[in-house]
Amino acid sequence: MPTVKHFEDLEIWQEARRLAKEIHTISVETDLKNEYRLKDQIKAAIGSLMDNVAEGFERNGNGEFRHFLSIAEGSLGETRSQLYRIFDFGYINEGKFLQLKSALESLSGRINAFINYLNKTTFKGTKYQ
Repeated sequence: MPTVKHFEDLEIWQEARRLAKEIHTISVETDLKNEYRLKDQIKAAIGSLMDNVAEGFERNGNGEFRHFLSIAEGSLGETRSQLYRIFDFGYINEGKFLQLKSALESLSGRINAFINYLNKTTFKGTKYQ
């Protein structure tokens, strides 16, 4: 794995950012904009996913990074659950639902693979050198 110097270089963070922008667009371009609590919940969950990847990386320790990636996974699950609600309530169509669900599931797999990589590496982060 190439050395990553900034969390912005992580593909998992980039994908979380892209999905956050997509959720935001839905929240302003559909009637979801009037469902304040649900709109705020899904935007907070996808934002938490993105932010926990960044925070874990910035902690600069392998163990802490894995911990924050695990929290990010929880936020991803929360986002996916809320996605069902915005679909069930008619704010997005089935095609958009399936596209976003697939993207979230793919990101989950990538985060889990990254956690597995971190579990196996001997690198502990510069904080512990």
